[in-house]
Amino acid sequence: MEISLLMIAAVICAYLVKGMCGFANTIVFTSILSFQNDNVNITPVDLLIGIPSNILLAVRERASVKLKIWLPLAILVLIGCLPGIFLLKFGDAVFLKILLGIAITGVGVEMRLREFRTKKKKTSQGLLLVIGVVSGFISGLFGIGALLAAYMGRTTDTTDSFRGNLCMVLLIDNLFRFVLYLATGIITPNVVKNAAILFPFMLIGLGAGMLLSKVVDEKIMKIVVIIMLIISGLSLIATNVL
Repeated sequence: MEISLLMIAAVICAYLVKGMCGFANTIVFTSILSFQNDNVNITPVDLLIGIPSNILLAVRERASVKLKIWLPLAILVLIGCLPGIFLLKFGDAVFLKILLGIAITGVGVEMRLREFRTKKKKTSQGLLLVIGVVSGFISGLFGIGALLAAYMGRTTDTTDSFRGNLCMVLLIDNLFRFVLYLATGIITPNVVKNAAILFPFMLIGLGAGMLLSKVVDEKIMKIVVIIMLIISGLSLIATNVL
């Protein structure tokens, strides 16, 4: 896969969203490039430039990062990788992705409806556990952080806390997958070269997104997160149905 203007634009757009929301870079990057490239060429490049982006965001929001928030979910993500790999090998991946798209869209809609309630209800620990297990499994299965964002939205109170703790979870997932990709030969010299070329454009998009996150109202940021969840879900459904 050779570097093109489309790929550069995809990186800037993906990490602009990442800087604002803390996630959804993979969905944006993959959605733009999947029409011309195979996922095996797209995903490892996004992984390599995603690792430093998660480090930067986690460091920037370090005051809001809490071990008790991100560590349990990070453990679930790592556990979810193992059955996820097994299910992808023996299950119908297209059908599973359609179900995932429906689930993500439903979560996004539910979160939006919850914002309209005048009286907020505290989410039960049992429901948080279920969401955590499912989101960890889904992340291990597909490498998509949308349901992780839904979980984090219920356990954090501010946008800074949401972004920082979510990026810590994604960083642990990235490092784990980096080892697996190296072991299986998915990361090649060409992948490393492409990631190095795209790295400055990732910084441009991420920096712009981080600046926007400081001037945009927090309520609007929550709406952006919810919209990205819904778009992520609908994108998965459309990509695998059409």
